[in-house]
Amino acid sequence: MNRTISNPQYLLILEKCSTLNQLKQIHAQFITRGLARFTYITSKLLSFSATFDINYAQTIFNQITIPTIFHFNSIISAYSKQQMGIQLYTKMRNNSIQPNDYTFPALVRTCDCLHSLVQVHGQIVKLGSVSDVYVTSSLISMYANYEAVGLAKQVFEESLFKNVVCCTSLITGCFSNGLVDDACKVFDEMPERNDVSYSAMISGFVKNEMFNEAIELFCQMKKCGMVNPNRSVLLNILNACGAVGGFDIGRSIHCQLVDECFSIDLDFGTALIDFYAKCGDIEKAKDVFNTMPCKDVATWSAMILGLATNGENEMAFELFEEMERDGPVPNEITFVALLVACNHKTLLKKAWCLLGKMNKVYDLQLTIEHYGCMVDLLARSGQLKEAEILIKLMPMAPDGAIWGSFLHGCLTHNEIHLAEAGGKHLLELEPKHSGRYVFLANMCANNGSWEGVIKLRKMMTERKVDIDPGWSFIEVNGIVNKFFVDDQCHPQAKDLHEILQLLNNILMN
Repeated sequence: MNRTISNPQYLLILEKCSTLNQLKQIHAQFITRGLARFTYITSKLLSFSATFDINYAQTIFNQITIPTIFHFNSIISAYSKQQMGIQLYTKMRNNSIQPNDYTFPALVRTCDCLHSLVQVHGQIVKLGSVSDVYVTSSLISMYANYEAVGLAKQVFEESLFKNVVCCTSLITGCFSNGLVDDACKVFDEMPERNDVSYSAMISGFVKNEMFNEAIELFCQMKKCGMVNPNRSVLLNILNACGAVGGFDIGRSIHCQLVDECFSIDLDFGTALIDFYAKCGDIEKAKDVFNTMPCKDVATWSAMILGLATNGENEMAFELFEEMERDGPVPNEITFVALLVACNHKTLLKKAWCLLGKMNKVYDLQLTIEHYGCMVDLLARSGQLKEAEILIKLMPMAPDGAIWGSFLHGCLTHNEIHLAEAGGKHLLELEPKHSGRYVFLANMCANNGSWEGVIKLRKMMTERKVDIDPGWSFIEVNGIVNKFFVDDQCHPQAKDLHEILQLLNNILMN
């Protein structure tokens, strides 16, 4: 029997299992060969069965006469954000089984609300496991997930071992709750950093739309000698480069992937298509798309959107027809891309047909993005009454982007009386958005309504709305330079202003 147990072939077969039926056959073999009574075997069986069917895993667990801590850890790990994990832990303690280093990280992840997390935290403190860095990291992550960042910081501060794992968890938690400065402070004070901590920072910057900061940190990371960033970093930097037009850096990443024979899989291929399209190099985006051996719905949708935003609307529609014939089934994002193509050529009739196909052929529900595209299209074409009716018929509340599109249409077609109601809704939705006030004030000024301008400026003062300065950026030698209105902070500001003055003089003459 010992020879049979030491032979790893049964576990190797288990690891290659890909369906529930295969798992059941393997389980039957374990039972008939007498292996199901060994703790290590049943623990592995529990872990694998949970990935296929949690109920089947629970059935296996219930048949174990005397479950051990290993069995409990395996089944608790299977319950992510489910109260059942807490119940299993209670059963385990009632059986006088002591938790070990693997129990609490798994148990923390099963907490389905802040209250249960606090209870588990109490158990951790009571049993003296609070010094374990993986337990600490799990607590920080879950507190941040439930927006209790103050408690996450408290756990971090009380931890005796603030290693890279704990620091990275707090950085991610701060970023996910919009606390960018706090995340930067933790990162700056870290005694050591690795690719995971850099990845957390770069990902956090990108998620908070701080694209230049993400690119700057990436360059700093490479200067520190970390010349082989992981795939998460590269994907995030490609997204950042696409957002700010950082063409040289994004292209260098593509070259690096090719030189190192790195697999340009679905994620990288789609990110590269999106990057090149946003930077205006639609031909390169086409090359990436055409050379990808495998494409999913996200890849096709990214290419269609890239064509639409670069003015190749007819090609976008042709690619969609090809997708319907030979590609994956279109999804909601695909139709957003197609509506963008309609917007660029004001193809109102085609847009309505696409919405009909989306609903009747593909059984897809309209989202706020689809309504936003249609409102924008109607507003552009001057059908403002129809746009207003569509906004009122929307099954969800319109957001600032939709009212903004409506107002732009009102301004373009000089429909001031319609703009007043839309402006009121917009300021209610985004009372701190300075650009909305400026836009409405300019509209009032263009029509000689100086009372309206004064009223809007008074509202801004009363609501303490700060005007965000306008800005632009340009990439030079791989460095993205960002300029604000009246900005004098750039190290070459004096030289830049002299050149601009020279160019203005040439134009004037």
